[in-house]
Amino acid sequence: MERRSINPGDWQDQFDFSQAIEVTGAGRVVYCAGQTSVDAQGATLHPGDMVAQFHRCLDNLENVLGHAGLGLGDVVRLNYYVTDVPAFLEATAVLGDRLKAAGCKPASTLLGVSRLADPDWLIEIEATAVG
Repeated sequence: MERRSINPGDWQDQFDFSQAIEVTGAGRVVYCAGQTSVDAQGATLHPGDMVAQFHRCLDNLENVLGHAGLGLGDVVRLNYYVTDVPAFLEATAVLGDRLKAAGCKPASTLLGVSRLADPDWLIEIEATAVG
């Protein structure tokens, strides 16, 4: 499998994402549903704490990917849905290193929304991974 970032400029580098990712020769594609800050029974964790919820979303995403035999480094697309964009941008300063360490620099979209399915959720993350 070959993966190539496509970036006409370099402004996106400060945010650690790619404008596009070209994948050739991939054996499979895994589309992950939105991951939120919930425990194994679906109970909400960390109400009001964007950093803690972001961490838990990534934990849950890694768990799902792991069950598919993949990891964060295999992610080529992340969509972020957040109820507080400034809080999310502050959290990425902390959590960006976690994605970087995994070799995850996906094509990404950030959407500010008025609320998510549970009013205590501040963030939901969708992913596409290739393996």
